[in-house]
Amino acid sequence: MRVAVVGAGVSGLTAIKCCLDEGLEPTCFEQSRDIGGLWRYTTTVVSVRKHPDFATTGQWDVVTEADGKQTSHIFDAIMVCSGNFSEPSLPLHCFPGIERFQGQYFHSRQYKHPDVFQGKRVLVVGMGNSGVDIAVEASRVAAKVTVCTSRGAWVLSRVFDHGYPWDMVFNTRLMSLIRNSLPGPLSWGLINYRVNQWFNHENYGLQPEKSCLVREPVLNDDLPSYILTGRITIKPSVKEFKDNSVVFHNCPEEEPIDIVVFCTGYNVSFPFLEEAVVKVENKHASLYKYVFPTHLQKPTLAVLGLIKPLGAIMPVTEMQARWVTRVFKGLCQLPPQSVMEKEVNEKKKNQVQWFGLSFDEVLKTDCLVYMDKLASFIGAKPSVLGLLCRDPRLALTVFFGPCTPYQYRLGGPGRWEGARRAILTQWDRTLKPTRTRVPTSSSSPCPSLLTVVGFLLLLAAVVFGFQ
Repeated sequence: MRVAVVGAGVSGLTAIKCCLDEGLEPTCFEQSRDIGGLWRYTTTVVSVRKHPDFATTGQWDVVTEADGKQTSHIFDAIMVCSGNFSEPSLPLHCFPGIERFQGQYFHSRQYKHPDVFQGKRVLVVGMGNSGVDIAVEASRVAAKVTVCTSRGAWVLSRVFDHGYPWDMVFNTRLMSLIRNSLPGPLSWGLINYRVNQWFNHENYGLQPEKSCLVREPVLNDDLPSYILTGRITIKPSVKEFKDNSVVFHNCPEEEPIDIVVFCTGYNVSFPFLEEAVVKVENKHASLYKYVFPTHLQKPTLAVLGLIKPLGAIMPVTEMQARWVTRVFKGLCQLPPQSVMEKEVNEKKKNQVQWFGLSFDEVLKTDCLVYMDKLASFIGAKPSVLGLLCRDPRLALTVFFGPCTPYQYRLGGPGRWEGARRAILTQWDRTLKPTRTRVPTSSSSPCPSLLTVVGFLLLLAAVVFGFQ
């Protein structure tokens, strides 16, 4: 089966790998000069159209252009691969990570301070990860940096409890169970309390306007200190731009501005597809599980990476690709069209209730819940109860520890023999880049010995207390 993969970014490369794993024949189209997508800023896809015999074959015509010449290709299935994400710390399911990297987070934005900001008064419009990153970098050389936001944002440090990476602490099965089992108001209250433990967001002008809505957190370790020292100022949304100044809402004074940087998100569009193939309304594409159009006669078109998980996107797109390739091969079946459309509409309503309808909020979802659902479709979802009977140590690590993608390689198609060891040693790889100096006393057996002795004394006290 021939599969066209549109885009050679992270999602596209993952799609190619999963196609090869399933014995499919992928051909990738990328308009830039190299692979990597957003991480690496030229054959171009001009259009993707249904083949005349689509109703019976499910095939597509892909029209490409190279050196001014257009060529038509016929493919049995299409994967449209997109994705925009912040720094991931979780590797792919079958790749345990590299210990030699310095630090936990990979950055695509390893740039020098732009000369254009030197000595200027800079206004950054938008409070997402990109906007905050640009504001922090610009403040190192700019005369003044102002960030305007209409709704505020929760700001998290990458260094979480006890110095561990935030997503290794946040994305666990235990934490997911707590978040999804508590009533909405209680869950929101805990989120408010938790994110304000680092610093009081209201005192820094960052408190979200509607704190009952779940917002994607901004990950930045510098922003609070930069606000505290006056290098960055937070303002409400822009009311009016003038020749060399700006007026903010609820602020009568004009503020002089030299440069404006807009970090206000993006619109979802598929310019090479017929509008009826993937319907986009209110920045929301009607896709079953964020992947499959609901109205096609044959499930031979899939969109990967058009999602904003509250976690790393690379494992999510890999799970999408694993599911998609098995649907293409006929090993997994999609539900009837009416069922898919009903779920898409209900999901949209729930997303508005939880996240609000602005920018790409409708694309956001709980990473662990979503991956578990897709994994269940292909028989790769881990069973904690089953593991508890066969391998208690692994079961406890899977439930209480970080939900790293190796869990989805313990069984099912694509099972990996090294998954168990990778799960049990994940903290060793996580901490190795930071443990560059180990004090001699840290290897002392005294703490462990004291713990054992204390436990024995407590046990003896309990036993003798009942005699």
